[in-house]
Parts: sequence; C-alpha cells; structure tokens
Amino acid sequence: MVRSIALAVRSACVVAATLVAAAPAAAQEFPTRSIRMVLPFPAGGGSDLVARIIAQKYSQQLGQQVIVDNRAGASGNIAADIAAKAPADGYTVFFANSSISISPAIYKKLSFDPVKDFAAISMASSYPFVLVAHPALPAKTVKELVTLARGKPNSLDYSSAGTGTMSHMAMEMLRVKTGTRITHLPYKGAAPATVALLTGESQVAFVVMPVAAPHIATNRLRGLGVADKLRSAVAPNVPTMIEAGVPDHVAVQWNGLLVPSKTPQAVQDKLYREWVAAVKSPEVVQRIRAEGAEPSGNTPAEFTAFFRAEAAKWADVAKQSGTTVD
Repeated sequence: MVRSIALAVRSACVVAATLVAAAPAAAQEFPTRSIRMVLPFPAGGGSDLVARIIAQKYSQQLGQQVIVDNRAGASGNIAADIAAKAPADGYTVFFANSSISISPAIYKKLSFDPVKDFAAISMASSYPFVLVAHPALPAKTVKELVTLARGKPNSLDYSSAGTGTMSHMAMEMLRVKTGTRITHLPYKGAAPATVALLTGESQVAFVVMPVAAPHIATNRLRGLGVADKLRSAVAPNVPTMIEAGVPDHVAVQWNGLLVPSKTPQAVQDKLYREWVAAVKSPEVVQRIRAEGAEPSGNTPAEFTAFFRAEAAKWADVAKQSGTTVD
C-alpha cells in the first residue's frame, strides 16, 4: 500500500516536472506558422503605415510571416472583438491604437473589455495629430478658425476616422475648450476622412502627422496646429495647439501590440522580446521617424500604465462633450 502511494506520488511529480519543462520548450518553438496582426483601420492610414513597417521586421525576428489583417469599422471595435475572441495562442495579435482607450467611455455596450480581455505587450509608436484645413478655407490660424466657427455655428464640417476615434475626440476637445460648433462627418478610417478633406467635402480635420505632413509640404492642406507639447520635426513651421492659444490641447495617436489575456506568459514574453528588437532596430526607427512618428518599445507595465491614463483623459472629454454611441 505504502509502495503504491509512493509510486503514485512519484508519477505525479514526473508529470508535473514534464509540464513545467514543456512550457519553456513551447515558447522556444513558438511560432511555427504565420501570425495574423489584426489592424482596426483600412490600409493607407497612419496606423497601417506604422504596422506594415514593423511587421516586416517582426517577421524576420520571429522567423515567420506576420500578416497584417485590416478589419475596419465601429471605431476599431470590430477588430478588437475579433482579436479578443481569437485563440489565446499567440498566433493572433492586435495592433491596437488610441481608439481602444476611448471606446469604454462612449459605447454603452462593448462585446469586449479592453482591460480584462487583453494583455499589453508593448507600444509601437506615437505621433501627434495636426489640425489641418482645406486651402479654400479663409482661416489661416487656429484663432481665425475659432472666430469663423463661432460666428457661423455648424457652418463648417470636419471629417474623422469615425465616431469615437482619436481624430473625432481631438476635435471634440477643441470644441469643448473653445465653445465652437462644427459639424461632424465620420468616415470608416483615416484614409477616406483625409480624402474628404483633400477634395473639399470637409473643411477641417485632425489628421495624424505621418499622413498630413506630405500634404502640408505640397500646400494641398494648411497646417494650423500640432496637438502635442512640442512642434513636429517634419512640420516645424506649424505651431502647437497650445502655442496657438488652446491650453492643454494634446491629442497623440499611439499604437501598440496586445494579445488575448489568456495567452501563455512564455509566449507573451517572446512576442515582447522580438517586438522590442524589431521596433528599436535602426532601420525601423529611421523609417518610423521619417513618417513623423516616434518609435516606442516600452515594457508591458509601462504600456498598461499609459493606457489607463489615456482612458481617464478621454473619458473626461467624452463627458464634457456629451459624446456617446448607442
């Protein structure tokens, strides 16, 4: 009887030891096939540009192809839902951006929980929004725009990447701080929103610097104010929104890598190590900065803390502006 118990205990210990040893081995073997990177917006926008730059290097680091899967709609919530419900095995990752920190404040019902359903891996980059206007608009400064909007409430239209996106909330922040009324024209992504501005369907918009800079340089759009604490190196002649007279107006688009929260820690750790190696590689840093963005590659803890601060900030803007989505 004693011998039987001893054998049973020994067998259990062997099984446990085997399982413990299998975890690091599984992480070493991961990945053995391609990885899908779900992106919440259409091709051509700022997040898409950065995602594809990093995905190319990330593929090399991981030894498997990283495929960008654009799933636009509902301010990024469609893509977030797909990623949150994907198998937690590391083969589906989510290239999230700022919208996921806004959604909890404006959507009454979400099919996912940004905090509980995801684990933070690392930020990719950040870049400011810039308030730009169609050249036909008489306003040449933020002050002139505010004066024009106050004089003729709702006579101007602004385009955004969709209700609840950062481009939408950046303008809502401006409206709250200046008491202006400008009509919102939401589109399904940054690319069509920018096209609307270029063609004159809308008069103003907050557009991410990587997309806006080339149009500012060629005078197809007029730069009015950069929504950051410092001016941008790629558009140094455009003042910050703070310099232009709008206190504390900072709206920075960020993006980063999330995975389903139940993804094994060993897999998360490997995704993090190779992600940082990719984001901080000289060629990726150069290409991202050339787009007007700043590469990150912070730790999971730092990314989590940043996310929580952003969520609190935009919840306050949503409350003040009365922004909600049924």
